[in-house]
Amino acid sequence: MMYLAVATSLAASIFLTISLKLLSLFHFIKWNPVGFTKKLEIFESSHWATKWLFLLIFIFLITFVLYLVMQFIEMVPPFFTSLIIGGILALLCEWVIFDLPAELKSFKKLSIPFIVTVVITARFVFETAVFHYQAAHEENKLPYKDSVIK
Repeated sequence: MMYLAVATSLAASIFLTISLKLLSLFHFIKWNPVGFTKKLEIFESSHWATKWLFLLIFIFLITFVLYLVMQFIEMVPPFFTSLIIGGILALLCEWVIFDLPAELKSFKKLSIPFIVTVVITARFVFETAVFHYQAAHEENKLPYKDSVIK
């Protein structure tokens, strides 16, 4: 079961990292995804691949934790949880990056393609977590009724 969590989180983090690179390449986001290196003064003079690898590892850890948490929440449909949690994560991320005030006109500066990409990634992770959790529990069901004595 842990193998599935690692594989899903790795696939999601690779997808999100490549998507961030493409979003910044085509100027859909007005910030640099690896700009945190200048702000935090880590890996500042490192090769560009090192910065992106660090971002990939950070995204992997977040998706891995979300996978482990979301596989136990099977009562709520993954569509709603991915929409809510993914949207909140994307909004908080851009809010922190832009250091926006808590005003209604601040929403105009947010990137819709970035929010959609994060929600799609969250949906992939949450749907996979719930599916594998339900499949694992269906395999453990007994083929006969509990009242039958063998």
